[in-house]
Amino acid sequence: MGRRQHHEEHLNHEAWAIPYGDLVTLLLAFFVVMYSISSVNEGKYRVISDSLNAAFRGEPSSPLPIQVGPPGTTTVAAPVVQLPPEQRTMALRQLAEQAESALQPLIMQGLVDMQSGDGFVEIAIRSDILFTSGSAALSTEAQPVIRLLGEALREFPNSIRVEGHTDNVPIAGGAFPSNWELSAARAASVVHLLTDSGVDPRRLAVSAYGEFRPVLPNATPDGRNANRRVVLLIEGSEPVARE
Repeated sequence: MGRRQHHEEHLNHEAWAIPYGDLVTLLLAFFVVMYSISSVNEGKYRVISDSLNAAFRGEPSSPLPIQVGPPGTTTVAAPVVQLPPEQRTMALRQLAEQAESALQPLIMQGLVDMQSGDGFVEIAIRSDILFTSGSAALSTEAQPVIRLLGEALREFPNSIRVEGHTDNVPIAGGAFPSNWELSAARAASVVHLLTDSGVDPRRLAVSAYGEFRPVLPNATPDGRNANRRVVLLIEGSEPVARE
């Protein structure tokens, strides 16, 4: 009998393609992750970071929910997210449009004045529609105006400085020894109502200028009326310095 002829097994010369395909897939996934990390905001990056920490270390680094009040209620100590300057400028422009729309009736009556500049929006409200003479308590008619403004401002990250201004007529008795205290108390009243309307208090600051930054001479009733005001200075990417 003749011996059977053993045929050599056919070698697969394309076997390299499988690990090569896996390598290309991994590289693609790597670059997709790197691109996504480079383009997300801080909040999304923190979520990714916490997920990686939880996977490799077993615990997240961001603040966890903390129980406050009755059992079963929790809140999260969320950090304030700082947007890049270009995003804050865009948010400032949108904020100005919403605030102007909300206050349009008062702007038309000359009771509110709005100005926009390089990196800021200024909203000046006549004190006559906010307070009675010598008082820092917001009038009943003024409260819906401030609440409406708060609703327009609360969705934006921009810092807001609330300034109190008065005319140069000295305080005659009452709860405030001078226009300094009166202007500070009036600005604080507006801040409290803004926070009640949902504006993050970490965005707010109070400044009091009394009679010392008039917009018109105090020699006439109209000038004094214009100088009695509360100003909301909404900042863009950097703190604003004005003359």
